[in-house]
Amino acid sequence: MTLGLGRTLSVTLTGLEGTLVDVEAHIAPGLPQFVIGGMPDTACAQAPDRVRSAAVTSGVPVPPHRVTVNLSPASIPKHGSGFDLPIAVAVLAASGALRAASLAAEVVHLGELALDGRLRGVRGVLPSVLEASRRGVRHVVVPLENVAEAQLVDGVTVHGAASLGEVLGWYAAADAGAPLPVAEVPVADLGPQRTGPDLADVAGQPEARRALELAATGGHHLLMSGPPGVGKTMLAERLVTVLPPLSRDEALETHAIRSLTGHVGDVARLDPTPPFVAPHHSSTVAAVAGGGSGVALPGAISRAHHGVLFLDEAPEFSPRVLQVLRQPLESGEVVLARARTVVRYPARFLLVLAANPCPCGLSWGKGIDCTCRPPEIRAYGSRLSGPLLDRVDLQVHVPPVRRAALGDERGEGSTAVAARVAAARAVQRERWADGGWVTNGVVPGHVLRRPPYRLPHHATAVLDRALDAGRLTLRGYDRVLRVAWSSADLSGRTVPDADDVATGLVLRRGEQVAA
Repeated sequence: MTLGLGRTLSVTLTGLEGTLVDVEAHIAPGLPQFVIGGMPDTACAQAPDRVRSAAVTSGVPVPPHRVTVNLSPASIPKHGSGFDLPIAVAVLAASGALRAASLAAEVVHLGELALDGRLRGVRGVLPSVLEASRRGVRHVVVPLENVAEAQLVDGVTVHGAASLGEVLGWYAAADAGAPLPVAEVPVADLGPQRTGPDLADVAGQPEARRALELAATGGHHLLMSGPPGVGKTMLAERLVTVLPPLSRDEALETHAIRSLTGHVGDVARLDPTPPFVAPHHSSTVAAVAGGGSGVALPGAISRAHHGVLFLDEAPEFSPRVLQVLRQPLESGEVVLARARTVVRYPARFLLVLAANPCPCGLSWGKGIDCTCRPPEIRAYGSRLSGPLLDRVDLQVHVPPVRRAALGDERGEGSTAVAARVAAARAVQRERWADGGWVTNGVVPGHVLRRPPYRLPHHATAVLDRALDAGRLTLRGYDRVLRVAWSSADLSGRTVPDADDVATGLVLRRGEQVAA
């Protein structure tokens, strides 16, 4: 058996950012030893035992010599069991048991090996194949469970294998001139948006429905406060039904995150429905922002990327969890610093908060038996800090539903509202195309305060007075302007007027508009 050098390719991930890895294997005379270098984690460092067993059961045992595997670049940590297959391919190429070694050196391999040689699916295949495509790799070999996910990437030929023995057979045939067999699973493309609960199911609440429509139009964060049972959760759950469907690039981003956090095989086709994520109020900072021991995985705010993050009973969340939202709300990404690396995940989400008026939820009107003491009510309300609320564009009170709203006539449905939102979004895309912005909610404030988008003084007079009186911060001033532009877009006006500005101010802080 020839001893020498073998190599192939794989991908390691730091967050969603991939790095192409050269998997090099060298076999030399000496006492039997199998060493992996290049900063492998525990799962990766355990690959030698799986590779040896899989190779034996596949009929091509690893030579009883010194085997050295290097994962280059060696300065970047390597995570997970997905390196099993590329390590096996490189080692068997070095031993001479794998034919067409030059072809194998140009193919990315991903997959975990069972002891009997079967290939098992792994997480993170979609972002890994995206990185391979960006680096010019045109062939990837993945387990059958990951084929549909890998085929979502354009320009890459996917080969799905059931076992290590099957991969060895492919390269033996390729040595005789046969091409690697292409996976036969149909390519999954962008499908239709999923149907969900309809906005027509919500009884009454015209003010909250208007705020929800504005939130969807401009990407404005929303706080709904009111007693239990008035429809706050129903409204939040129906927000994704009026948001525009995701583009292909946006869907790829959201599904790449899902590939890291979901079950293997969950990502089989692109769903253009914006994600809706509603973590429980007992969630930790790591669960919401991302993190964990070893590999820093995406949290709820990244899983809600391009969608809705709903915090029901928001005052019940830990103050540390609520404060960690502030930086992603401004930058659209979350940065997780670790001792050896910094991981970045996208987090451009629409935040929706729901809150009761007090711990028992009953301090909303006269004649209601509220059991909370005044200090408890004040403490409950202060759990949503000023800096966080300053980043929330729309704040609306959701009152109890009256009997008159329970008639037979249904309210306006999601389809009609979604059509208006889509038309307003189209206007925004055209207006802000030169700046690269998609919605009013992300346009920098200085752009709205300078020509050609600066509004006339008579339109902003009430807003200017609120700023001069200290009832509004400069950030709040800019956010009211953004809502005013969204209000104008929904109404078909090319420029906001005084009523649009007043709407933005009232919905932001519940201000009484001065005459």
